[in-house]
Amino acid sequence: MNIDHQHIYDLLEQVPDPEVPALSIMDLGIVRNVELKNNTAEITITPTYTGCPAMDMIEVNIKAVLQENGIESNIKSVLSPPWTTDWLTEKGKQKLKEFGIAPPVAKTFDKLSLSQEERLVQCPICESSNTKMISQFGSTACKSLFKCNNCLEPFDYFKCH
Repeated sequence: MNIDHQHIYDLLEQVPDPEVPALSIMDLGIVRNVELKNNTAEITITPTYTGCPAMDMIEVNIKAVLQENGIESNIKSVLSPPWTTDWLTEKGKQKLKEFGIAPPVAKTFDKLSLSQEERLVQCPICESSNTKMISQFGSTACKSLFKCNNCLEPFDYFKCH
């Protein structure tokens, strides 16, 4: 079988993030490299944070989608450079919003949370900017919990990191 990089990337678009299934691993930007060696796809991925519990499932799902398409694979996880929300695709940010999670509003060099300054986060439901952080930690460690003061709905915010 003759495989090419684009075919592999197209297949990886089908692998959802187990914690936010509206996103593919390509939307998340965790796929760092694809190499083809002796009809084997060598996939390099970076976790969204060290110790992310979803990585084992992501590796299983990558292997499964490739195997279903007759492609052998090896998965390598690397921590350097560390993943950053800057690697989220624009399509991924839009999917987060449609899923009810506010996408990151700044680049990773924005460290407002370190100084405890309020962050202006738009509600993904009603699009109001009249929101308040309820907790630094949301449904997963990579999200904060916010509440919209207009529609009164709670929502997760995908933290910059």
